[in-house]
Amino acid sequence: MQPRHSHFFPSLCLVLAMFLWGSSFVAMKLAFQDYHPMVVIFGRMSVASLAFLCFLPRFRTIHIRRQDWHLFAVMALSEPCLYFFFEALALQNTSASQASLITAMLPLLITIASICLLSERASKQTLTGLFLAMGGAIILSLGGSANEQAPAPLLGNFYEFMSMICATIYTITVKRLTAFYPAFFLTAIQAWIGALFFAPFLALPQVPLPVSFLLVPMSAILYLGLAVTLAAYGLYNYALAQMEASKSSIFITLIPLFTLLLSRILFNETFTPLQYFGGFTIFFGVSMSQDFFRISAGKLFRYRT
Repeated sequence: MQPRHSHFFPSLCLVLAMFLWGSSFVAMKLAFQDYHPMVVIFGRMSVASLAFLCFLPRFRTIHIRRQDWHLFAVMALSEPCLYFFFEALALQNTSASQASLITAMLPLLITIASICLLSERASKQTLTGLFLAMGGAIILSLGGSANEQAPAPLLGNFYEFMSMICATIYTITVKRLTAFYPAFFLTAIQAWIGALFFAPFLALPQVPLPVSFLLVPMSAILYLGLAVTLAAYGLYNYALAQMEASKSSIFITLIPLFTLLLSRILFNETFTPLQYFGGFTIFFGVSMSQDFFRISAGKLFRYRT
């Protein structure tokens, strides 16, 4: 039986990662106001890539097994490559708060994929917490209204859903890879491949390059590269190596809450009583799913070798 608090530190890492990811919607929306989305995404990947070069001596001792090359390719293609491509299209058509709502669907997608592909089993308490948290995320975002930042919300939300499909594939792939490779190394691979993937987009004629240094978008790019791409993915990959994919994914329902909180601070958005109730429901569902109210009756994870 696992110790009562064996998941406390990974859970804390997940909460911090979700806060950083929740802030990324706001940061990207701010950067997109002045710079083309492909410029912003390439910039964040480049910043993270340069930061990871400091750890290159430590990575040289890591040997990639031949049978894992296809998993690395799937991981990088799903996220950051296709994930950020769809998310850029989403944030051009919908608001940050509406895009964050779609992320509430990700835990359910990951849970289904984990049961089918990783032979994980979820208890009734975990599933109850999952649906409570997802319901809270939906209630939380229903209080928001469309504005000038969401010219085509239906199309934008569809693109965000496609990015969630990519995130599901990414999570399942990383769960397999963290059994053999450090989480920080996997995060570095993502950043390097992501920078190479988005670099050719800068040569397209419809992608205008920046002609001046603007404080807000450049600060947002640095924040996205260091705090979100480097730190958040590192925290998430570490936590994913310590606990079940289906249980760690439930924390993703915190993203809409953090996004709306930051949107209120930066854009003066107000909360309705319904949104406060939705936020409480998210926290309650996440707490229940993580067995904070009682010790789990047994081991819930069984990895297929």
